[in-house]
Amino acid sequence: MSEKRNSVISVNCHNKIMSEKIEVVLKNCTQHGEGPHWDDTTQCLYYVDYFVDVAHRYNPATGQDSRLNLGDSVVSVIIPRQKGGFVVSQKTDLGLVDSWESGKVTSIAKVEADANMLNDGKVDASGRLWIGSEFCGKDIPDLNKWPKHQGSLYSLDSDGSVTKHISNISIGNGMDWNEDNSIMYFVDSIPRQVWAFDFDITAGAISNKRIVTDFSRFSDIPDLAVPDGMAIDTEGKLWVAAYEGGKVLRIDPTTGNVIRTVKFPCEKITSLCFGGKDFTDLYVTSSSLTLTPTELSKTPLDGSLFKVTGLGVRGYKANMFSG
Repeated sequence: MSEKRNSVISVNCHNKIMSEKIEVVLKNCTQHGEGPHWDDTTQCLYYVDYFVDVAHRYNPATGQDSRLNLGDSVVSVIIPRQKGGFVVSQKTDLGLVDSWESGKVTSIAKVEADANMLNDGKVDASGRLWIGSEFCGKDIPDLNKWPKHQGSLYSLDSDGSVTKHISNISIGNGMDWNEDNSIMYFVDSIPRQVWAFDFDITAGAISNKRIVTDFSRFSDIPDLAVPDGMAIDTEGKLWVAAYEGGKVLRIDPTTGNVIRTVKFPCEKITSLCFGGKDFTDLYVTSSSLTLTPTELSKTPLDGSLFKVTGLGVRGYKANMFSG
């Protein structure tokens, strides 16, 4: 199934100093958009509708938004493989999709307990997939009512082996690495924290956990707002989605301070990635999940896909899964 959106809606959310521009690329295209991944090979953006079990492929050159139904599961990531096809998550399992056209999924590992679900994931520079998990709160709208410390952080190697690195996570979310791959950054949403670990890319190991920042220290962020998806730019600064905060924050990981804020015309900002030919476009997903019609009428762009240009920074090329 595909949908073509020929027009791009511009939103008047310009930063007076940096002249950034926020565009609504696809209006209300998801209930709960997540997992954006820019594929440099095809110049397309892949992302998912988390609880609807659908993966999307958006082609900016044509405006085409193709959809792939991945069955009765909770899909949080779809990332291209070096060998062709994709690695995907399906609630508790990780699987391989042989091609976009066939959509055939082959499960390769059951990772989580049935009461849980996999969440945000990303591939490191060696081609290893990292993915966090959480309690499956699909039918519980309030995140704070989800049982805490049920999740973990895993990695999937090219040979199909799965390693659990840390446990007692509440909502395992965004992640990324610094330029020399010596540090891995990771979000746990419920304590509202961004963490850093020493990273051994050869061994695929993390150690020396420390807190980079905590959303509770930011007075201009609502109390309900939590860190969600995350990306890093070539200057080593973190871009973090503020779910229920309507913002993306640029954070200096050496101080934990917010050094820039991009405000969106909706509240439920979920995740983000850099893309475009020179990786200067920031694609941002959002959610309309749990909103009543009255609430959605106040923020009618929740669930849309956004693109931010004119930021003056760029990101890195995303990695493909080596398995």
